[in-house]
Amino acid sequence: MLATTGWTAVHRPDAGTSLRAAALAAWSTARIDGRPVPPADAPARTVARFFADLDATGRARLAETHPFVVGNLAGAPAALRYRANLRALEQAEQVEEARSRDVSLTPADRTTAGRRAHRFASLATPGRQILVFDPTGGGLVAEVFGDLDRASRVSVIVPGVDTDALTFERSQRRLTAPVGMAQSLYEAERAAAPDSRTAVIAWAGYVAPTGVGMDAATGRMAVDGAVRLQALTATLPGDAGVALFCHSYGSVVCGVAAHGLPARVTDVVVAGSPGMRADSVAELGTSARVWATRDSGDWIADVPHLEVGGLGHGADPVSPGFGARLLSSAGARLHTGYFEPGTGSLDNFAKIGTGTFGSVVCATGDDACRRGISGTDTD
Repeated sequence: MLATTGWTAVHRPDAGTSLRAAALAAWSTARIDGRPVPPADAPARTVARFFADLDATGRARLAETHPFVVGNLAGAPAALRYRANLRALEQAEQVEEARSRDVSLTPADRTTAGRRAHRFASLATPGRQILVFDPTGGGLVAEVFGDLDRASRVSVIVPGVDTDALTFERSQRRLTAPVGMAQSLYEAERAAAPDSRTAVIAWAGYVAPTGVGMDAATGRMAVDGAVRLQALTATLPGDAGVALFCHSYGSVVCGVAAHGLPARVTDVVVAGSPGMRADSVAELGTSARVWATRDSGDWIADVPHLEVGGLGHGADPVSPGFGARLLSSAGARLHTGYFEPGTGSLDNFAKIGTGTFGSVVCATGDDACRRGISGTDTD
């Protein structure tokens, strides 16, 4: 009896799963003004038409009563998703705060619950624009910097291993987390092109590997991440061009997603990449320009760039034979320094993000990486 009780305390379902499951169940039977709501997995255009037919009061009511669904509905207005996710974060914080005091949980689980409550409270700060929030498991989150609806160019940060709701932002080593990367890039883009309308998304919208073990050495998690990334880029509002900035294992996700990216994705930039699960740019099957950079001190250079029996991620994107446009990363330090202000990598990212390709600095010291791009002096 004691053994059974102990097992139950350790293996209780996580609160995030319960919140999401309950939300989906409630949404499946929901109606507003006598009309059924669209399925949670309905196409974005169907969702967009549904919300366009509702007045402001009806939209607000759905965001308030079904925040865990509305906050993640592709096709719903961005501002409505921000509002819904604020409410969802507040509810999730209350649940985790209660779990942090639940003596039936293990001390480790109570500590984790307290950390999650703190993170959710931070994300729910008024003014933050949370585009995605799902507390299931480690948690999925995405945050927007800038005006997504009015942007003419959108940049998406695709991070690597050890990314979840808890590591989405950090106080220490801020620029190693998606929020810090996105903030840094957004500020650099505004400095590079003050008159341009840009937005940057910190996207932790897939389940990333933990550490550099077996999951990080295979493409299994990248496959699911790729599907989610394709969906994100296809359903962003408006017709803005999109650039992906893919760091470390995030570049594996981008490589697997490449063939299915919409035409609006004009650029894919990889930094510190272990490979893109392809032997060349041509094998990626994308019309987007592919750029690559790596600091000379980045340990990822020592990872074998090959794929054997599902292990490894293929050719090195900065090798001449791969065919990527090679960017300077002057001043970047090691594997996590690519988004540091003042580095050549961040300057180049900002120029690509704003479409000012003529002043991009190539790793080769000439104009090789800019050739063939319309609007530059080397086209």
